[in-house]
Amino acid sequence: MLLPRTIDKLRAMLPGGNPGLYFINAEIMGLSGYLLGRLGVTEDELRDVVRDCAAEEDVARWLRGRTDVTAYSAINQTLRRIRPKHAQDEEYFRRQYSETLAQHPELEFIVDIVEADDRRLFSP
Repeated sequence: MLLPRTIDKLRAMLPGGNPGLYFINAEIMGLSGYLLGRLGVTEDELRDVVRDCAAEEDVARWLRGRTDVTAYSAINQTLRRIRPKHAQDEEYFRRQYSETLAQHPELEFIVDIVEADDRRLFSP
């Protein structure tokens, strides 16, 4: 469920791109960093694949040939359950998403917080 967003981040990190506030692993591991760790793929490896592939489906095909596809469901289930308290540094996470958390105190899970933050930052 997180792969398209991760691919977008990696594209933005390529020469000529602009990742803005996005990161995979920075001061703390992001959800994409967690995803790559669970898949057994490094950020550099996947960035190279993204650079060389014409479409997201090509990246997905490469991943399917290199990873355990039977683990995808469990990875997605875990991603849906991660809360700020599970972040490497909960205070850092809460600072980074403070505006969104203030606007949406009802959000419990990081995927929902990140999605709301994207809407806040990038919706017209």
